[in-house]
Amino acid sequence: MNVDATNKQHFFAEVIESSLYSFTAQSWEWDYFPAFGSLVVVQTKQRTIFGIVYALQTGSMDPGRYPFTYKKTEEELKSEQPHIFEFLQTTFSCITVGFYEATTMIYQVAPEPPKMHAFVSHANQFQVTQFFTSCAYLHLIFGGAQLYATDELLLSLIKKQTELKLLTKERGLTFETFH
Repeated sequence: MNVDATNKQHFFAEVIESSLYSFTAQSWEWDYFPAFGSLVVVQTKQRTIFGIVYALQTGSMDPGRYPFTYKKTEEELKSEQPHIFEFLQTTFSCITVGFYEATTMIYQVAPEPPKMHAFVSHANQFQVTQFFTSCAYLHLIFGGAQLYATDELLLSLIKKQTELKLLTKERGLTFETFH
């Protein structure tokens, strides 16, 4: 799968830190970001790398400008002081949980990390369904990166898979299996 850089419509973020086991991306818009526990993808020339969002943070992009309270709603602030939102940024970190190469899904870290400034997109429905056909990615969550909320991340994954009807009795897995 090659990335068509001229068609950036479905991308929303860019990799700003990268390692074999995890990567951090910055959203192009401070208020548009993936949900905790969601599956995102970074496409390279050779493969599609899958990551699960385990941390999100919004703050000032300028270390000299620290946000403080105004006692106003977001709408009031956007109307009266829209410039303050131009200094906000949102970053999110993902644990690498597998990659798709040629015609095979591989549940391990990729041979190389996502490149700096590679574009990030939400996994589409087909990718989500294909990725979650196996629980083989779980070893990366338990043994790969230092995660602060592993239990919460697993509960989020189970909830999302239940909502997408990927955990069913026919597959031998339901939310009650884990609850």
